[in-house]
Amino acid sequence: MSTTIRVAVIDLYAGDPNQGMRCIRELLEESSGRWHDVAIEYETFDTRGGKRIPGLEYDAYISSGGPGSPFDGVGKPWEKLYFNWLRSIWAFNQRHEEERKHVFFICHSFQMMCRFFHIGDVVRRRSESFGIFPVHKTRAGENEPLFESLDDPFYAADFRNWQVVQPDQTRLRELGAGVLAYEKIRPHVDLERAAMAIRVSPEFVGVQFHPEADAEGMLIHFSEAHRRDSIIDTHGEEKYRRIIHRLEDPEYLDKTHKAVIPGFLRRVVESRVSELNPTG
Repeated sequence: MSTTIRVAVIDLYAGDPNQGMRCIRELLEESSGRWHDVAIEYETFDTRGGKRIPGLEYDAYISSGGPGSPFDGVGKPWEKLYFNWLRSIWAFNQRHEEERKHVFFICHSFQMMCRFFHIGDVVRRRSESFGIFPVHKTRAGENEPLFESLDDPFYAADFRNWQVVQPDQTRLRELGAGVLAYEKIRPHVDLERAAMAIRVSPEFVGVQFHPEADAEGMLIHFSEAHRRDSIIDTHGEEKYRRIIHRLEDPEYLDKTHKAVIPGFLRRVVESRVSELNPTG
């Protein structure tokens, strides 16, 4: 069959230089036509900088990472737009058994999602997480379709000063939601491990890490002299060398890059195909 799905990409970088948007665009373009001959068209919305937000006319939405605190938008027009959009998508899905909208939340957006649904405590980390680290699946994560081809633990790019802890189990049960993964195990650190992925519903899923990150692009990015020097000054040469080593080894990021967002897009495509051809 031949059809098209439309994806809205919500850019929360506020003009901050980043690799995330490039990676998201490339994954969308690579996925177009990959399953059931379904094309993927996308449009980008600069929500924090340009106060633009998509409507309900899209099949799926990818909401990006971004700089700063997940509370930076409190009282600002863009955050009101964002939460109104999220509320409208959620309400649409409650009213429609068919043609539900799919949403994927990344890093900053994941924290915003958790704020919106009151899923857990969004708090500042004691120190910045900066690098490529193991992510450990929960029992729910072992059955998560987006993670089915990934090892346990799998590795992901993780750059953040904020985290989601103390998941509210009562609230999770109310939503039918579940924590899919937690951050790396640190037996020498007496701190709660942060949630790294949560599925809120069959259509809403968010991750704290950056599944869009590609090793090749990040290697170029981190090898630039000014960026290399900045990382070494802030985090030390040992951490910089570890990041470069893990970018050079395809075992670390490639599987995550190829599995998570493409898996989300595949589910959107297959859902759309099923809606158009319910009898199979």
